[in-house]
Amino acid sequence: MDSTAPDFQPRTFSIKLWPPSESTRLMLIERMTKNLSTESIFSRKYGLLDKEEAHENAKRIEDLCFASADEHFKTEPDGDGSSAVQLYAKETSKLMLEVLKKGPGTTTEQGAPVLEVADTVFDISGGKRAFIEAEEAKELLSPLTKPGNSYKRICFSNRSFGIGAANVAGPILESIKTQLTEVDLSDFVAGRSEDEALDVMRIFSKALAGSVLRYLNISDNALGEKGVRAFTELLKSQGDLEELYVMNDGISEEAANALSELIPSTEKLKVLHFHNNMTGDEGAMSIAQMVKRSPNLESFRCSATRIGSDGGVALAEALGTCTRLKKLDIRDNLFGVEAGVALSKTLPKLHDLVELYLSDLNLENEGTLAITDVLKQSAPQLEILEMAGNEITADAAKRLAECLTALQSLKKLTLAENELKDSGAVTIAMSLQEGHPDLKELDVSTNMFQWSGARCFAQAITNKPGFVLLNINSNYIPDEGIDEVREILKGGKNSLEVLGPLDENDPEGDPEDDDEEDGEGGSDEEKDGDDNGLGSKLQDLKVEE
Repeated sequence: MDSTAPDFQPRTFSIKLWPPSESTRLMLIERMTKNLSTESIFSRKYGLLDKEEAHENAKRIEDLCFASADEHFKTEPDGDGSSAVQLYAKETSKLMLEVLKKGPGTTTEQGAPVLEVADTVFDISGGKRAFIEAEEAKELLSPLTKPGNSYKRICFSNRSFGIGAANVAGPILESIKTQLTEVDLSDFVAGRSEDEALDVMRIFSKALAGSVLRYLNISDNALGEKGVRAFTELLKSQGDLEELYVMNDGISEEAANALSELIPSTEKLKVLHFHNNMTGDEGAMSIAQMVKRSPNLESFRCSATRIGSDGGVALAEALGTCTRLKKLDIRDNLFGVEAGVALSKTLPKLHDLVELYLSDLNLENEGTLAITDVLKQSAPQLEILEMAGNEITADAAKRLAECLTALQSLKKLTLAENELKDSGAVTIAMSLQEGHPDLKELDVSTNMFQWSGARCFAQAITNKPGFVLLNINSNYIPDEGIDEVREILKGGKNSLEVLGPLDENDPEGDPEDDDEEDGEGGSDEEKDGDDNGLGSKLQDLKVEE
C-alpha cells in the first residue's frame, strides 16, 4: 500500500438519547399518574391520591426533572445524553416516592411545598391554589436568599401574590436575576383585584428587568392589554427568549399589539404558545408579525384564539419563514377554506414538521384536500395528524387515504367528528392496513359509519405492534358489528383492551336520518352508492393476513 495515501477512518454513528420527544414526556406523565393513583403499599399506609391530584403532581415532577436533566445535558462531556437520561429517571423516581409518602392533600394542609432539584430549580407551585401574603412569602422564598445559591429556574405558579408578598419577592428576585434563565409566573395573581394584580405585575417586572431569560411563562393571568403593559420593563429587556407562553391571558387585538411591540427580538424563539385567547383576526396580524421575526421557531400554538379567515391567511403566510417548525397547533379557530388553502402553500416549506393539529377549523373537503395533497409529498416524517371536526365527507376519502398511505411514520391519527360514513371509513381504513408500524392511536369517533366501517378499522389496526387505542364511539354500529370488532381484536396481536369506550354508540342509528335532518337528502343515485348499499356488499368482506 502506498504510504502516502491518506489514512481513512471508518465512519462512526452515534445515537442521541436526549432530549426525549414530547410524546415520550407525555407518556411518562401518564405512567406516573397511574402509579400515583393506584393502590400500593404506600397508599395503604399514607392514603391514595385521586387521579386529578396525581396528574398535577406527575406534570410537576416531570417538568422539574426534565429541567434538571436538560441543564445537566448541556454540560455532559460525551454529549449523547445517556447520563441525562439516568438523572431524569433517578430524580423522577425520587420525587414520586416523596409524593407518595406525603399522601393526598398533604400539600394543602401543610402549605406550599418547595421542590429543589439538583439545586437549580425552585418551585412553590405544588398543591391547590393559595393566597400568599408578606410573612408567608418571607418563609417560602428564604432559600433564594442564601448566599451562593445556584437557582436558575423559578416557578411561582399557582400561588396568588398580594402587594405585601410582592414587595417581599421583589428585592429577592432582583438580587438573583442575573443567574436566572427560566421564570414561570403563570397564574400568580388569581383572585386579586385588577388594581392590585397590575401593581404586583409591575413589581415583579421591575425586579426581573435586565435578566437574560431563555424561558418566560406569564399564562393564566387574565392580562389583557393592561397586564401586558404592566410587564413592560421585563418584556423590553428580553432579547434572548427561546420559549414564551402567553396562554389563557385574555390576549385581545390590543394586547397582541402590545406584546409584539414590547419584545425587542424573537429571533432566538423556539416555542411560542398563545392557546385560549380572544385574539381575533386583527390580533392575529400582530402575532403573525412576531412569527415572521422568529425563524428558529420549532413549536407554535395558537389554538382557540377566535381567528377567522383573514387572520388565518396572515398566520399561514408568516409561518413560511419558520422552516425549522416541528409542532404546529392552530386547532379550534374559524379559518375556513381560504385559510386552509393558504396553509397548504406554506406546509411544503416545513420539512421538519412532526406534529400537526388542525381540528375544528371549518376546512371542509376543499381546505382539507388542499392540505393533505401537499402533506402526501412533503411530510413523510409526520407522527401526529389531527383533523377532527372539519366536515370531511366520504367524497374526500380517496384523496385523504392516498395521503395517509404516504404518511408511514404516523403514531396518532384523529379524524373524529366528520362525516365519513361507511364508504369513507372503509377507504380510510384500507389505507392504514398496510405498513404504519408505529401507529398507536386512531380516533374516528362520531363519523356516522356502521358495521362495515367499524370492521375495517378493527382489521386495520389489530396486528400493529404497540397499538394503544381505537376510538369508534358515537357511530351507528349494530350490536352484531360490535361483537365482530371484539372478535377481530381478540384474534389479532393486540388485545381487546385497545378498544375505547362505546357508551355513546347508537346501534339503532341511521346516517340517512342525519342527512334528512340537515336537509341534505341527496339524489337517488347518491343514496344507491352510500352506506347501506356498500354495507351490504361488504358484509362478508375479510381482509387477508
